[in-house]
Amino acid sequence: MSAAVLESATLPSSGTSLGNETDRMVLLDFKKRISEDPFHIMRSWNDSIHFCSWAGVTCNRITKRVLTLELESQKLVGSIPPSIGNLTFLTGINLRRNNFHGELPQELGRLQSLQHLNLSVNSFSGKIPTNISHCTQLRVLELYSNKLIGPIPDQLSSLLDLNILLFDKNNLTGTIPSWIGNFSSLCSLYIGGNNFQGSIPKELGRLTGLQAFSVAVNNLSGMVPSSIYNISSISIFGVSQNQLRGELPPNVGFILPNLEQFHAGGNKFTGNIPASFSNASRLRYLNLPENDLTGTVPGESLGRLRSLVGLNFGANRLGTGKSGDLNFISFLSNCTSLEGLALYDNQFRDELPSSISNLSTQLTSLTMEKNLIYGSINRGIGNLVNLTLFGVSYNFLIGKIPEEIGRLQKLGELYLNDNKFYGPIPSSLGNLTSLTELYVSGNRFEGSIPPTLANCQRLLALDLSRNNLTGPIPQEVIGISSLSIYLLLSNNYLTGSLPAKVSDLAKVVELDVSGNNLSGEIPTTLGNCIMLERLYLENNKFEGTIPQSLKSLRSLEEMDISRNNFSGQIPEFMGKLSFLKNLNVANNNFQGELPKEGIFLNASGLSILRNGRLCGGIPRLGLPPCSNIKAHSSRGLLVPKVVIPAACALASIIALSCFIVTCSMSNKPRGTPVSSRSYKDWKSGVSYKELVESTNRFSRENLIGSGSFGSVYKGVLPSDGIVVAVKVLNLQQQGASNSFIRECEALRSVRHRNLLKIITTCSSIDNQGNDFKSLVYEYSVNGSLDVWLHPTDDEQSQRERLSLVQRLNIAIDIGSALEYLHHHCETSIVHCDLKPSNVLLDEDMVAHIGDFGLAKFLLEATDNPSQSQTMSTGLKGTIGYIPPEMFTGKRPTDGMLGDGKSIHNFTAMAIPDHVMDIVDPSLLIEAEDADAHDDRYENEVQENPITNRHDHGLVQGRKLDECLVSVMQIGLVWDSHALKHLEDSECLWTLLSTK
Repeated sequence: MSAAVLESATLPSSGTSLGNETDRMVLLDFKKRISEDPFHIMRSWNDSIHFCSWAGVTCNRITKRVLTLELESQKLVGSIPPSIGNLTFLTGINLRRNNFHGELPQELGRLQSLQHLNLSVNSFSGKIPTNISHCTQLRVLELYSNKLIGPIPDQLSSLLDLNILLFDKNNLTGTIPSWIGNFSSLCSLYIGGNNFQGSIPKELGRLTGLQAFSVAVNNLSGMVPSSIYNISSISIFGVSQNQLRGELPPNVGFILPNLEQFHAGGNKFTGNIPASFSNASRLRYLNLPENDLTGTVPGESLGRLRSLVGLNFGANRLGTGKSGDLNFISFLSNCTSLEGLALYDNQFRDELPSSISNLSTQLTSLTMEKNLIYGSINRGIGNLVNLTLFGVSYNFLIGKIPEEIGRLQKLGELYLNDNKFYGPIPSSLGNLTSLTELYVSGNRFEGSIPPTLANCQRLLALDLSRNNLTGPIPQEVIGISSLSIYLLLSNNYLTGSLPAKVSDLAKVVELDVSGNNLSGEIPTTLGNCIMLERLYLENNKFEGTIPQSLKSLRSLEEMDISRNNFSGQIPEFMGKLSFLKNLNVANNNFQGELPKEGIFLNASGLSILRNGRLCGGIPRLGLPPCSNIKAHSSRGLLVPKVVIPAACALASIIALSCFIVTCSMSNKPRGTPVSSRSYKDWKSGVSYKELVESTNRFSRENLIGSGSFGSVYKGVLPSDGIVVAVKVLNLQQQGASNSFIRECEALRSVRHRNLLKIITTCSSIDNQGNDFKSLVYEYSVNGSLDVWLHPTDDEQSQRERLSLVQRLNIAIDIGSALEYLHHHCETSIVHCDLKPSNVLLDEDMVAHIGDFGLAKFLLEATDNPSQSQTMSTGLKGTIGYIPPEMFTGKRPTDGMLGDGKSIHNFTAMAIPDHVMDIVDPSLLIEAEDADAHDDRYENEVQENPITNRHDHGLVQGRKLDECLVSVMQIGLVWDSHALKHLEDSECLWTLLSTK
């Protein structure tokens, strides 16, 4: 029976065999729309058993008609067929937390017995079907976390029996319908995270049984209607991140006595914090950040809230500017469940009270940055044994840091910077073995750097700059190998040399020892810091030459060695560091001819002042000519004539061999895996409000992609105008939170030019009181490799074809990143979800691997075979990146491969004689263009001297088949027997580096 017949058939009465057959055919039609089924749920949907026994299907025991379809969290990919409307006895559908897409069929309106419809946490698009209005028995309608657009249809006003209405986290527009106020049975209303405008309808005040009310993260304006505050049954109240104004009702705790969560941050509320909140005795979360609240904090009344867990008053204008502003803290000691207290960015002017030590021992986060707080840190700080985050930066605190701070064994982030602390840095900080970020810069600390800091082997960022520290840099501290964000020791009075043990900082991105009294030569071991992007040695007493070992710093972007005593010639390799954008060698004693490539061609990024004996260089630098340079200087760039077939074969063999070799697991012993941490920020913090602003409230127009665990939006950070990609985790999706942790663990410990660069993270609470986690990356202008390999018709017309040489370059980039992850990390990392959609291309078409949400850390080698087996079988991910896909243009799951064929055997069957039959058609067009091209391109491939990447030239059509055979043969070398013949990947990468 065809789908068209199913859609138009008139169903017989219940219990008839024809009616049962109709249900069976609908289910088979549903199964046909499923394209991915990783848990093999659909295997049971066959004729060997009755359809009432199929997984997820429940039938009436007598009539055998389908009553419910329950397929939550099965990772199914597919769409809902229109024939679903023929299951007219259906009372419930639950497809929550899958990957269904497409528009919702209007035929859902034929399910007039439907009581529960839950399609949340999928990727449904289009408008909400108006015909759902015919499902008048609906009690539960949950469509949250999809991509639905348009207004809420007025036709839905007929659903008068609704108990739960969840439309949040879509892209709905228009205004909030006032007729929702007619749903007298409604107890939960969530419509936040959309693009609703206008005011909150006062008619919603008629929902006298409402328990959960959230309109957060919209564009709502005006005042919250008094009728809403009068719904005494409300326990969850969420209006955060809108443009709402006015004052909070002074009697809010009396008129909302059942409050458990109150979220109103990110608005324009003014006035005082109502003391009446204390009457809501079950209140657990009170979040009012980023408003214009003034006055004092009603501590005495808030201290009566024994169930209080989170209190956030950050970024307001609280405080009187007089002594006593922090007296309220002493009352909060009665809140024995308090876990988070945020008072940052206000106008509190008071001495830091000793009563902080009496706060709940459950406290994990205490942030008081950017206030006018003075005094010193009391020894009682050691009582807060569960603190993971303590921040008092940008205040006027003074005195010594008590040794008792070393009792905070769980502390992960400590922010003491920009105060007036003095005395020695406590050696007890070495007891904080969970510490990942330590900031004590901008104070008056003196004495030597405590070697005990070496005990903090999880440190990612250490900032001791702008103090009065003296003595040498301890070998122990320079050897903290976990440091990967930065080590900042600048503007102190440190002496001695830069220790050779700097080689242990193999993962550090920034090293700054400028503005000290350091001397001696640059240690050759600095060349081991291969992830270094920024190196600052200026304003010291260093001498000698720039060591040749620094040519290994291929990720270097900025280098300042000015105002030292360096001499000799500036090495040629400095011009070959392709990422170097800023170089300052001023005020030294360099001599000889200046290199003429790379950074030395960019006068705006180069400073060579006051090096009296330099010569040559580009004319814009104004240096004198070098009279002693021979006419046949060997420095000239030789551009060899390379025969195209040989170049293609060699490049493909090297690049793809490296890629395949690095896909195998290394058997070398590795260190223990890095552990989880608290993710307040990466380099500089970003707030939830800033992310909302930067993405236009996570609007549909800014959406650039979505996956199993969240969505990615294009944004512009308001603080500095940087264009970024914001990945927002869908924490309602099972595994998303673990995905966030895995991605942060992986990215915090790796740095490579072909890995997607993370700018910052945000771990906060959204305006509905839910956990919010996101990662902010560099924006990749050219999108993913997937959209280049498999463009839509519109995309095809808007961009150029991906050439063969570009594909080879991308393969080299991917192989380089994988080789680093597998063989050069302290703990080997396996990506587990490598596919074209996770390979991002920047403006120069350089590839960067992203999305480490499924990454695995390989433990040390074990003698236990069962453990090794468990380790390997645990590595799971999407069917994804296979080398031939880049050259055939076919997905691994492409139906055109034929029944039972993988892309592997599909390609193997075609080579060598039929390779041109399976090649991506766009490469054939390239070959035709090449045949017609000028003869001067016939026997050469040009090399770019700056980036060391092949130019995007044309490949001759009559040689293309030879090149592709070489490429695809390497791409097919997957099994372990073939891998043994490749043996040593390091040798291959040595060849690659000299390509």
